[in-house]
Amino acid sequence: MRTRVKICGITRLEDAMAAIEAGADALGFVFYPPSPRHVEVARATSIIRSLPPFITTVALFVNADREAIAEVVRETRIDLLQFHGNECPDSCAEHGRPWIKAVRMKDDVDLARIESDYADARALLLDAYRPGVPGGTGEAFDWERIPTRLAKRIVLAGGLTPDNVADAVRQVKPYAVDVSGGVEASKGIKDHQKIEQFIRGVQLGEQ
Repeated sequence: MRTRVKICGITRLEDAMAAIEAGADALGFVFYPPSPRHVEVARATSIIRSLPPFITTVALFVNADREAIAEVVRETRIDLLQFHGNECPDSCAEHGRPWIKAVRMKDDVDLARIESDYADARALLLDAYRPGVPGGTGEAFDWERIPTRLAKRIVLAGGLTPDNVADAVRQVKPYAVDVSGGVEASKGIKDHQKIEQFIRGVQLGEQ
């Protein structure tokens, strides 16, 4: 099975289309106002309505209230929800959409327990840990911490770039990889050449 690719932090239609042209499977939209990649609901809706079929759209939240999530779901008709805060399993599941749970890889994280607690998640997204930063740190973590048996439930994130993604895919064999800062020209603005290089790196890692 090939490794799927999600390009996160989309704020412009031209970046979304470049990612799709390069072979991305999913696009992520950040609905977390403190993030430099935050996108307003109206802009995300406009981008999503312009996309071709068979591209998964993903909404990223950090401890958002129910009303804010409901607005995004209603207006954008987003495909998948991604939770990066302290959301409990029940709150993740109450929005009528499939969802994934992000895990910040602290030194003492118990992935087996988290997998059990969030059994209804479509996947666990593993990201680097930095205090006070819920995601998008641009930092990697030790991939050897990921149990082999969990690999196909994992979306690997955290510090991935065109330079290291082939090694990541080769070592972890995750279901998917997720990148944001590693393919940017500046925060929230994608570098189309880096996106192409990143996806070629994923393909190289599968060989």
